[in-house]
Amino acid sequence: MDCPIFFFFLLLTLLPTLSAGFPRSKLLTLELEQSQTPTPTPTTFFQVTRPITPPPNSTHCSTLVLTHDFAYTYTKPPVTSLYNPPTHCTPRAPPSLAVLEFSSTCIGRQFDRIFGVWLGGAEILRSCTAEPRASGIAWSVQKDITSYSSLLSRPQTLAVYLGNIVDATYTGVYHVNVSIHLYFDHRAADKKKASAAAAAGFGSPADLIVPLSRPLPLNDGLWFQVNDSTDIETEQFVVPANTFRAVLEVYVSFHSDDEFWYSNPPDEYISANNLSSPGNGAFREVTVSLDGDLVGVIWPFTVIYTGGINPLLWRPITGVGSFDLPTYDIDVTPFLGKVLDGKKHTIGFGVTNGLDVWYVDGNLHLWLDSKSSYTVGSLIEYKAPGFRPSLVSKFKGLDGSFDTRAHRQISATGWVKSSHGKITTNFFQRLDYENLMEFKGNGSVQVVNQTIEFSYGTYAKHPATVLYSEQVYRKFPLYLYTGSSDEVNDSYSLDANVMLGYDEKRFSGERFGFSFSTLRNLQNAQGTMYVKGNLVTGGLGSTQEVYRYESTEGCYFRNVSSSNYTILHDESGNSCTEDLGYSSIR
Repeated sequence: MDCPIFFFFLLLTLLPTLSAGFPRSKLLTLELEQSQTPTPTPTTFFQVTRPITPPPNSTHCSTLVLTHDFAYTYTKPPVTSLYNPPTHCTPRAPPSLAVLEFSSTCIGRQFDRIFGVWLGGAEILRSCTAEPRASGIAWSVQKDITSYSSLLSRPQTLAVYLGNIVDATYTGVYHVNVSIHLYFDHRAADKKKASAAAAAGFGSPADLIVPLSRPLPLNDGLWFQVNDSTDIETEQFVVPANTFRAVLEVYVSFHSDDEFWYSNPPDEYISANNLSSPGNGAFREVTVSLDGDLVGVIWPFTVIYTGGINPLLWRPITGVGSFDLPTYDIDVTPFLGKVLDGKKHTIGFGVTNGLDVWYVDGNLHLWLDSKSSYTVGSLIEYKAPGFRPSLVSKFKGLDGSFDTRAHRQISATGWVKSSHGKITTNFFQRLDYENLMEFKGNGSVQVVNQTIEFSYGTYAKHPATVLYSEQVYRKFPLYLYTGSSDEVNDSYSLDANVMLGYDEKRFSGERFGFSFSTLRNLQNAQGTMYVKGNLVTGGLGSTQEVYRYESTEGCYFRNVSSSNYTILHDESGNSCTEDLGYSSIR
């Protein structure tokens, strides 16, 4: 997705350039839509995920915070509205559950658009719009924002940036409502509070959130724009003197030349064949530094936006993570001793091998000691060895292969002394990456096999006992096949097959209990589209997805498939004992 960068008319004039990676021009289904008879009701688009279940017997308060029609909003200021805590309920504790709901409708023609939602300067949702049709579409995103509870207790400015263009060709206006729903279960809140206090704040939302984003007013999103591999975007911050825990949450999305970074061949391939496609290889990482020292990295999940590769694949089932892009946590508690001096310190965001453009920002979640005016701490051990991805390339002309691999480990240990005692925290990251890319048929066929394995964890302990431990393992498998026909009279066809997976295992425990969860989300999509200029004149797209989540709190599964806007099969439930058909969509 190139928006809101104005990259729409990048037309590729040579077939080799078109084939060296996915098509970089944005495609409209103009002629395809005009040939169809509009249906009387809009199509509902959706991202497969588990539903959010409110606590039983809880009280419920909802606030419609913003209503707006996003027409020509590109390069204009974000739309803002004042959020006020609801007055029609008077909670005596923070909400047990807080849910952000973003809903939208649209009719006409439009590209996919990236957008963000910020509350008090802290980003709370990064998402992509669905691409409309002549008969109209609708969709909504519900996100658990309980971790932002400290922002919800007082008035805040809510800002939404959705860079859209409306003219004679791009006619779709996004009609948007943003609501916040709060649920209060006082018995559960009291029990959780007692457990969290004994475990030094683990398991409870932060007391303070410090935005690491660009401040209003501006004519764009509040995110930082990282334009190339040398660009480091920074933001200064100050932490309260009584902070005893800190976790940095990072939002990431990639666009324009790096929308399909995992399919970009090395620069040597681009220069040897005199191509204009983006290069710089297929490896990317987002780096996060504190006062110049690397504290963590992100090897991002390969989100495919709703207009990506073949737009017909994502109607009405959108790509994994496209409506609610994943965020990434880096526990910086071991470094607190360096920043408890009341002075300004600097967080920096960069992208290794990055091309124009990446949107990155973050939220610093801080836990404060209510029984003390200050804390002290010190870094004990820190390891962040440098590395270089390895690349083995074998190509002649437009055909060949590229095998890229990388491995990285980062760890830090430090202690903080507060009214909870002297707690030592260790945070680690272990990451592995492999991308095998092949070009065949004089560059007309590209195959990408990529796997990212990403594990991280936190261990916190008193001198004699472990207070809390958490370990998360993520695996992101990706398979892409694209094959294009010879271009004749500005027309071509493109066959595509996509397998996209998001697997996660999470184990956490404290003295008061242990929990685990596993998620396996596997999506397979295949289709053919016929293109003339930048118009999709026909084609077929079908998608199958199996989602399975299990945890100590229960289970949810969904097995759904579609073909060209039509749902063929949809089964869901709260039992995971049956075969869900994973093997059938591999």
